[in-house]
Amino acid sequence: MPNNESQKKRLRQSRARRLRNRRVRSEIRTRTRQLLATESRDEAAPALSELYRVLDRATRRKVVKANAAARQKARAARHVNSLG
Repeated sequence: MPNNESQKKRLRQSRARRLRNRRVRSEIRTRTRQLLATESRDEAAPALSELYRVLDRATRRKVVKANAAARQKARAARHVNSLG
């Protein structure tokens, strides 16, 4: 447990950040599942765009590392290209 004011503040900050980051990661997972559920390129195009938007935003906020986001985007694009 925190023993002084700065430790208490740090704990408050880290809890808030953790919750915010969890929401962002959950949004990434949701958008990925929505993309994988699509059955044609026409359906997948807006889903892919939305996933890119969420990943880019998470990268800017340092929730997801840049290479991890790039890897997820590449895999998503590969999936869309495999659709008929």
